[in-house]
Amino acid sequence: MSWYARVIFPRLCDFMLNQPFVARHRRELLAQVQGEVLEIGFGTGLNLPCYPDHVRKITTVDPNVGMHRLAQRRIKKTGIAVDHRVLGGERLPFEDAAFDCVVSTFTLCSIEHVEQTLAEVYRVLKPSGRFLFLEHGLSPELNVQRWQRRLNWLEMRLADGCRLDRNIRALVAAQPFASVSVDQFDMERVPRTHGHMYRGMASK
Repeated sequence: MSWYARVIFPRLCDFMLNQPFVARHRRELLAQVQGEVLEIGFGTGLNLPCYPDHVRKITTVDPNVGMHRLAQRRIKKTGIAVDHRVLGGERLPFEDAAFDCVVSTFTLCSIEHVEQTLAEVYRVLKPSGRFLFLEHGLSPELNVQRWQRRLNWLEMRLADGCRLDRNIRALVAAQPFASVSVDQFDMERVPRTHGHMYRGMASK
């Protein structure tokens, strides 16, 4: 992992995504969390203040050591116990049907083998478990799509592999979930190339 990815990008990501209008969408998503929770792409812990009060422990994975270093202050503030694993989501070290909820926010855009990660998400969910996600991705507008694809090379360099043009709905629906519900919208105060959002829930 490069020095930029380990030191600079975590701070840049924390600054860009630590906004009140983003936190509102996080809270709306996480209000549905129950039981044993796994968060993939834990990042700098921006979800921690947004979890409901009944959540006192979560398990997390993220391959970026620098991200977790910044997350320590939020962990102390919220009082949520975090069992963190420094690894990616492609091979989760958990048994089948281990979690009631898996959470992903602003994560699926940057995982290289995203289909493999989603297959792992499905595997570790209990029967009737739920995958909750808030992700940016491919816009339905053709003109915006063109710009997303033009800007991908730059985005991937500046944002540690992040892609602008992933169809999150299609990626999640490709897994054998019993149901998938997704709301798509453009995030306020964000360029449409970067702010077309998918907020949804997939049930096993």
